[in-house]
Amino acid sequence: MTSVMHIITRMILGGAQENTLYTCTGLRSSGRWEVELVTGPAEGPEGELVDEARRQGVAVTVMPEMLRAISPLADWRCYRRLVSMMRERRPVIVHTHSSKAGVLGRMAAARAGVPVVIHTIHGLPFHPYEKWWRNRIYIAAERYAARRCDRIICVADAMRRQSLAAGVGRPEQYRVIHSGMETATFGSADLDGAAVRRELGIPDGALVIGKIARLFELKGHEDVLRAAVKIFGEVLEAHLLFVGDGILRGELERLAAELGVADRVTFAGLVPARRIPEMISAMDLVVHASYREGLARVLPQALISRVAVVSYDVDGAPEVVTPGETGLLVNAGDVDGLAEATVKLASDEQLRRRMGEEGRRRCLEMFSTEKMVADIESVYDECLAERGLEPAPPPPAEEPGDDSQ
Repeated sequence: MTSVMHIITRMILGGAQENTLYTCTGLRSSGRWEVELVTGPAEGPEGELVDEARRQGVAVTVMPEMLRAISPLADWRCYRRLVSMMRERRPVIVHTHSSKAGVLGRMAAARAGVPVVIHTIHGLPFHPYEKWWRNRIYIAAERYAARRCDRIICVADAMRRQSLAAGVGRPEQYRVIHSGMETATFGSADLDGAAVRRELGIPDGALVIGKIARLFELKGHEDVLRAAVKIFGEVLEAHLLFVGDGILRGELERLAAELGVADRVTFAGLVPARRIPEMISAMDLVVHASYREGLARVLPQALISRVAVVSYDVDGAPEVVTPGETGLLVNAGDVDGLAEATVKLASDEQLRRRMGEEGRRRCLEMFSTEKMVADIESVYDECLAERGLEPAPPPPAEEPGDDSQ
């Protein structure tokens, strides 16, 4: 088998981390690749996926020096340890994820002489809501790191366009591969949304408007709460359901109380990733109001579940949310527009169903884990061939009688 080392800053419960988990487990299951995952500590209230990766047989190394915040001393130690680890374990491919691990991992791979280096952009560190001087640093770091890798995978074409506009990498380096997810579990007839509502204490007959995201900056929960004042005034049975946890929970609970909507807002808190399909099954529509996102996983997850969506028109959202067909788009920060779009869908059950069905038709195959892993394998094979290296061996042949198992 051909050895692949994946490196990510932290394995919390999040879209980039789920993408990385499914990539590692999918590559391992193919029988062609020996996979190791290197990550920093998964600290904070968001939950973690390290244990799940280990349960699925992925070799995981947790590196204390890999910190999300910029820390020159810790970053230098992390870089040196990564170089040492790569020289010792001699991976043929290093595949990095997220900004900090992406820069340090690519620098270390170049120093250690790793033959093939890949990076996935799940979301860019530079954006309009960041301080100008930080953006300059991030762009410079991404330009530097892009010169030290063979391919850059983007989860949405918007990431490719924004990167090239900032002078990061060359057009021929980029490949767009949408994040994979276990599509069969979303929209399954076995899911009992009514039971979830009872578990969470949501009133019978409520029209549930859901948002799934960490309770964190730029995720737009404040906008949804402010929009809820108008939504609740026009859709009397509407109820908000926030799924996720984070540092802003107390602040958001206080805001809900100040706005007079606390009795119609449920904070479900942190739930295991495996429960997201049933959480969506309890929702009549999904609202996503993040100000920045590569391509939020909840958008295809909701659509595969036949649930229409309202989203801010940012980054990769338009690649799955087609206005009037699979959902509605609103300019980021337009709270009144967010309320109006949500009221429109909340008031029209037939429209929601039509959009949900069309969304499922479009997204079901596009976002499967099988497709994502196969596309990533194709990138690996392409780069190995360019370097004149032996291709990864084909999957082992099935034993006679395997089909009957």
